[in-house]
Amino acid sequence: MITLLASASLSLAFSLFLTPVFIRIFKRFAWGQFINIDTPDAHHVKRGTPTMGGIVIILAVLFGYFVSALVTQEPPTVSGLLVLFLMTGLGLVGFLDDFLKVHKERSLGLSPIAKIIGQVIVGVVFALLAIQFPNSAGETPASTQISFIRDLPFDFLAWGVIAGTIAFVIWISVMVIATSNAVNLTDGLDGLAPGSSILAIGSFVIIGFWQFNQSCQSSTLDFDVLDKCYDVRDPLDLAVVAATIVGALIGFLWWNTNPAKIFLGDTGSLALGGALAALAILARTELLLILIGGIFVIVAGQVAVQLTYFKLTKGKRIWRASPLHHHFEMKGWAEVTIVVRFWIIGGLLVAGAVGSFYLEWLSR
Repeated sequence: MITLLASASLSLAFSLFLTPVFIRIFKRFAWGQFINIDTPDAHHVKRGTPTMGGIVIILAVLFGYFVSALVTQEPPTVSGLLVLFLMTGLGLVGFLDDFLKVHKERSLGLSPIAKIIGQVIVGVVFALLAIQFPNSAGETPASTQISFIRDLPFDFLAWGVIAGTIAFVIWISVMVIATSNAVNLTDGLDGLAPGSSILAIGSFVIIGFWQFNQSCQSSTLDFDVLDKCYDVRDPLDLAVVAATIVGALIGFLWWNTNPAKIFLGDTGSLALGGALAALAILARTELLLILIGGIFVIVAGQVAVQLTYFKLTKGKRIWRASPLHHHFEMKGWAEVTIVVRFWIIGGLLVAGAVGSFYLEWLSR
């Protein structure tokens, strides 16, 4: 618990007090946001606002996690390092995209194919590493079984080691790409993606801490609840990482609320999507992520439906704009109103997910 509080506090302090320093540095480098001509007119006043704020969040998380580990003498775990790897790796892909945008002074950076290739590479490496490093009980950070609130009966290795491993890697890569791009699509209004991410990632503080208290490897676990225990490799450290990311996001959100002084950029949105996917995979709650990240699912789903309908009807639209938050802007809603209402929806979905997680334990 001390490590969790220390890590979260350090990352919060880093992002809260050092974000203004990075804003000045980014302005000096002319790392300003370029606005797509298809976005609502109100967004054009944001042109030139420093972007790549994800750099601050990633550095804050790394600082909080490793300094707290050093101070409390609690060594990092493989699971914690894997979350940081996926977060940082996808953040690097996003940085390349952001850098090309500001360097070429346009709203498009990496091509969609190049961005997906980068996400696939990072996702494949993460997937392969996640089924290595067994502990004394034989538990690896990730399971080759598909999970909901805990592992389900289906195991990819039932198809054989080679075919099963390939299928598992594809499954994890799809999760990584879908989650990171969903968060990226939601990053369109001041504070929307960071605030929504605080709620979603924050749920893993609760989930991880509960899994730690009910771990199958715990020597204090009562025999009568043995059938309720969780086979998760490093649940407490997953809670620590989640709390560290939440701390960094809270500090960053202070400067990202309307009117934003700095934007996440793809550096931040892809990194946050990667962290969210990694936490779900390593906490064995993969399908529960649909509810935990429900607000991201809604936004991404709306974009997919709008794009499909647009192509099939040769130019017709269901909504006035996409992603969904821009539709409400076109209807005249204030930006702050949209953000807060999306936070409320996201919070309700997260509450439903955490409630379902606990009810599953009660019902066993």
